[in-house]
Formats: sequence, structure tokens, C-alpha cells
Amino acid sequence: MKNEKNTEPQGQTEFTPKENVFMVAKYWLIAISAGVIQLISFAMLKEFNFLGDMSEYGWNYFIALTLSVLWNFTINRHYTFRSVANVPVAMSKVFCYYLVFTPLSILWGVSLAASYPDMEYLILIGTMLINGVTEFLFMRFVVFRRTINTNRSALKQRAEKESEGSV
Repeated sequence: MKNEKNTEPQGQTEFTPKENVFMVAKYWLIAISAGVIQLISFAMLKEFNFLGDMSEYGWNYFIALTLSVLWNFTINRHYTFRSVANVPVAMSKVFCYYLVFTPLSILWGVSLAASYPDMEYLILIGTMLINGVTEFLFMRFVVFRRTINTNRSALKQRAEKESEGSV
């Protein structure tokens, strides 16, 4: 058996309360932008009936969710978690999260929309909030756990802090 080394750079693993709050705040600002993408795309699919006979809550939600996830992952990886983690590996982990979350959220969304047809947007917003909380936790503690603050800007900032401390 070969002795394989982990090739991912090791990032910051412990954070001050202030750093954690700042990370959560950045995540939610970006997640709100992803939420806007999801709401607009959901509304366009629903109101303009782009999918024809397939234009129901489940399909509209699935397409809108997919668009928002691609945006949210890309921007949060760069700005919130500042990670150089292997992108295919990180995306695979996020894909696994969505293999669980998406079917469950479609099931409860379709069920609720059938029972409360005039509340589809409220159902969508509630689901987006659940997604935001659980996805942050998954990305923070699973996907980018060991590679937070490993991108160029994070390393530059760390070097500047260290040089200020040694002066």
C-alpha cells in the first residue's frame, strides 16, 4: 500500500468568535444573492409557464435551485471560505448534500403546494431558509473544513498580519 499524502493545502481550522460571525455574515450576503436568483428564476418559470405542462412547483423549484446552487457555491468558495480546495472534489461533496436535500425539499414543497396552492412563494422562501442554514453548516464543516483561508488573498492577508506582528 502506497503512502499517499493529502495534497490539499491546510487552511485555518480555528476561528475567533468575531471571525466566525464575519464568515456567517459573508455567507448570508452571498446566499441572499443566490436567493434572488432562485426567486426570479422560479417566478419566471411559474408565471410565464416556460415548461408548459411540466410547469409545476417541483420542476420550477428544481431548476431555480440548480441555478442558485451554482452561483452560491462558486461565490462562497471564493469569498466566504476563501478556499483552494480541489473544485471537483468540493463540488462532489456539495452534490452529495443536494442528493439528499433536493428530493426531500421537492417532496415537502410539492405536498405543501398541493395543499396550499396560493402559498408557493412562501413555501419556496421557507425552503430556501432551511437550505441556507443546512448548506452553510455542510460547507463550513464538511466541504471546506480544512481548506478555509487557503486562496491567494487569504494567504496574502495572513502574511501581512504576521509581518505586522513581528515588527
